[in-house]
Amino acid sequence: MTDATILIAALSGRGLAASARRAGYLPLVADAFGDCDTAEHAADARRVKDAARIGFRTQPTLAALAALEAHAPSPPIGLVLGSGFEDRPKLISALARRYRLLSNDAATIARCKDPTALSALLDALSIPHPETRLAPPEDAEGWLSKRIGGSGGTHVLPAAGAERSPRRYYQRRLDGTPFSVLALATGSAARVIGISQQWSVGAPPRPYRYGGAVGPVHPAPAVAAAMQDAAERLCIHLGLVGLVAFDFLLADATAYLLEVNPRPGATLDVFDDAEGTLFKAHVAACTGGNPPLPSLGGARAAAILYADRGPLVAKSLVWPQWTADRPHPGTRIPRYRPVATVFASAPTPQTAHDMCRQRLDELGEMLYAQAPNRERNDNAEVQRPGPERLLARGQAR
Repeated sequence: MTDATILIAALSGRGLAASARRAGYLPLVADAFGDCDTAEHAADARRVKDAARIGFRTQPTLAALAALEAHAPSPPIGLVLGSGFEDRPKLISALARRYRLLSNDAATIARCKDPTALSALLDALSIPHPETRLAPPEDAEGWLSKRIGGSGGTHVLPAAGAERSPRRYYQRRLDGTPFSVLALATGSAARVIGISQQWSVGAPPRPYRYGGAVGPVHPAPAVAAAMQDAAERLCIHLGLVGLVAFDFLLADATAYLLEVNPRPGATLDVFDDAEGTLFKAHVAACTGGNPPLPSLGGARAAAILYADRGPLVAKSLVWPQWTADRPHPGTRIPRYRPVATVFASAPTPQTAHDMCRQRLDELGEMLYAQAPNRERNDNAEVQRPGPERLLARGQAR
């Protein structure tokens, strides 16, 4: 399909917009940040008021999408949802009444994000997972507190220091290596696209903050088979459609399922190709098709640069080609918040990972070496004029 308009709504819409454009669509993007390259990839883009600060709300989201629709060169064929809606079932239902959802519906997403229901399903399917509970444990040592519907790691805190809220649940902490399985679901079947290895970049306010991912990687055959089998069975039992991701922690040769992300996520940047095959596959799967998947060659890594050295003010900069999510000049970035994304491609995952880490350092040196970029206020929660960037972009994944 060529030149068809399609709506995209996500906390960070750049990745979906870029893939949609490569696939031949004209993406109309409503997101929280309005980054420079999001506008470059999109046929039209609108920032959703206050979404970066407090998440998506019904009226501002509908208003942004209505404005995009009103100025579209042709009627949009549907709406693709990215990150930011996992804890907004009422908003998803409102969107479904107005648009053709090319995503999972509110009930399906709610099933994936209900800790009790998901734990029961995993037990029934004999899929290993950490002990999970809604009530705070009497002894918080060795437990994590997570927000229901949260993503990206910024919501994960040691249980001992976390607030008690009905919106949070508790999961026993395990030590291991994080992996993620990206799959394409059609409601009654699923195909695994690839496995990525992920890492966190802890900072004092958010010790489990998402850092990046590299893939495809190839764990031991038995481990890979267990993760793929779990992902495929869950796709069917949950009735999922489109691109979905399953996060695992490999500990003592056992892959423990941590969560299900029923939408396109961060590894779209890792596994997509020059033709936007993954975006085309997502749309086709959501409309009953059985599309081809990309042929993966070599490895690719994507990682987030955070302002951990101190606050920044983005000035005019010739950004390297291997960067994305580039803030507009004048954007104020508080300490510990995301600045941009960097990429690296190489023949092997280890080489791609190492190159990506080197580029993080290079971009950090480039930004912090420019004295006008540095912001004197060291308050990590400071409000900024211009494009607001208060949610860690790891959350957007």
